[in-house]
Amino acid sequence: MLHAMSNENKYEFIDTAQLLGEFCMLLESQPWIAVDTEFHRDQNYYPDLCLVQIGTPELSACIDPLKISDLTPLLNLFYDPNIVKVMHAGRQDLEIFYHLRGEVPQPIFDTQVAAPLLGLDEQMGYGALVKSLLNVDLDKSHSRADWMRRPMPEAQMRYALDDVVYLAQIYPKMLSQLQQLDRLGWLKNDFDTLTSVELYQNPPEKSWRRIRAANKLKPKQLSVLQALAGWREETAQKQNRPRNWVCKDDVLIDMSKLMPGDPTELSHIRGVGEGFSNRYGKTIIELISQAREKKPEALPETKFKQKLTASESALLDALSAIVGLCAEENKLHPSAIASRKNIEALFRGDPECELLHGWRKQIAGDKLNAFLSGRITLKIKEQRLILD
Repeated sequence: MLHAMSNENKYEFIDTAQLLGEFCMLLESQPWIAVDTEFHRDQNYYPDLCLVQIGTPELSACIDPLKISDLTPLLNLFYDPNIVKVMHAGRQDLEIFYHLRGEVPQPIFDTQVAAPLLGLDEQMGYGALVKSLLNVDLDKSHSRADWMRRPMPEAQMRYALDDVVYLAQIYPKMLSQLQQLDRLGWLKNDFDTLTSVELYQNPPEKSWRRIRAANKLKPKQLSVLQALAGWREETAQKQNRPRNWVCKDDVLIDMSKLMPGDPTELSHIRGVGEGFSNRYGKTIIELISQAREKKPEALPETKFKQKLTASESALLDALSAIVGLCAEENKLHPSAIASRKNIEALFRGDPECELLHGWRKQIAGDKLNAFLSGRITLKIKEQRLILD
């Protein structure tokens, strides 16, 4: 059933396969759609998709995946290469679709990523963006709502729809401004990164890198941690449980340091309960026994960074000043171009540094490298810092 909204946009709550198919047919010829999702993942490894919102300037809908078992028409729409999927801070939304189909929808446009190129704040929240571009204050009363609840209250559904109703008004404005500034192409590298499959994969063998204390372990202990973290990740995925529900990071570290040789020793480690020991003890002991004889995977090079000298810190200050000049020239906030951490990465020669790719390289990275090689210098002219 369609309901009239004050801005003449129409919306619908879709909870049957027939309605979903009809709605998706209406959108097949659209050049773009605004997309958002609501989900829960507090008790699971993978997010539980609770609601999908889609919007255009004329029509919006809440789609109920809890009632519709076959979302094929919706996924076909999302994976249509001729339709731009417009999102705000869309990484988690894209992760959901990746797990549903094993690939990431393309092409996409993320308004949070694009906002700094228009002189807006980096990592800008959706409410702040709507206020800035449309002068609308969004209702926040349902920000902690239970999205599994059915029937869904009308006010909660309207709250969810706001995310795409206003997004469908924001996108044309942002697109026009970016085109006028000739900056739309600047976003390609960022959007390519967001739609990279590797971003949403969690290979168990790499999961140890999330554990901060890994760089404090000796080689044999690190090898054990790598094996245990991989086991935990694989177990969490198979059981669809949060990884820390299987075993917490600090317990993995203690097991890696102490390397228990039998279930009794394992049970004496703080945080290892009897239930855990009975269920996983034999597997853990075997993993430890095997891993302690293996050479560990090397720590990422960034773990070995030396503390900056006073001279190097001064040089980073100069590089930061150049970023500030580039920001002023392009009417951007310096933080949109590079953080201090990004600048240090360039200084240390990190090939993955953001300043060496895309639009950041174009407006700042090349100048920073020219300064480091002595091809340009900083000087003061008429009480202003300039690049010479």
